[in-house]
Amino acid sequence: MMWKFLLPAGVFAILVGFFFVGLSRDPSQVPSPLIGKVAPTYSLPRVEDTTQKVSSSDFAGKQHMVNVWATWCVECRKEHSVLLEIAKKNVVPIVGLDWKDELTSAQIWLAQLGNPYLATAFDEKGRVAIDFGVYGAPETFLIDAEGKVRYKHIGSLTMDVWEHEFLPRIDGRIK
Repeated sequence: MMWKFLLPAGVFAILVGFFFVGLSRDPSQVPSPLIGKVAPTYSLPRVEDTTQKVSSSDFAGKQHMVNVWATWCVECRKEHSVLLEIAKKNVVPIVGLDWKDELTSAQIWLAQLGNPYLATAFDEKGRVAIDFGVYGAPETFLIDAEGKVRYKHIGSLTMDVWEHEFLPRIDGRIK
């Protein structure tokens, strides 16, 4: 008779435990199933000139970053000045992936705020972002020269993240 009450109480206690463990995790540390795997291939119109394409093959054999952004994204605006600063250092090319956005808004954004990207792909429907496993903007991926995803950062890039997470992977201090 006692089991009738202890079993639901035990199950409830376990669920509460899972809940608190989940709350203590950092959402920016969601692991990507793509780490160590070949990055998705794509060929999309360029934001700057939609008669031209941006393709993953354009960066074959080159280490580069793919930054997912959109003009409707508040965090992307915060991150933009950091991307401009990183681009000036000319350490690694940055490819922009404009995600589910208005083309004209993206063109105006880059013209007014500056363009940190070597190329910017227009992912109007978000299919390429889905292939990358994007949860939301901004997200940034480091792709190695073999075309494999080495690192994924969720949220705004900061100079601290750049220096402690990206640079050590770019120069090989972190594998």
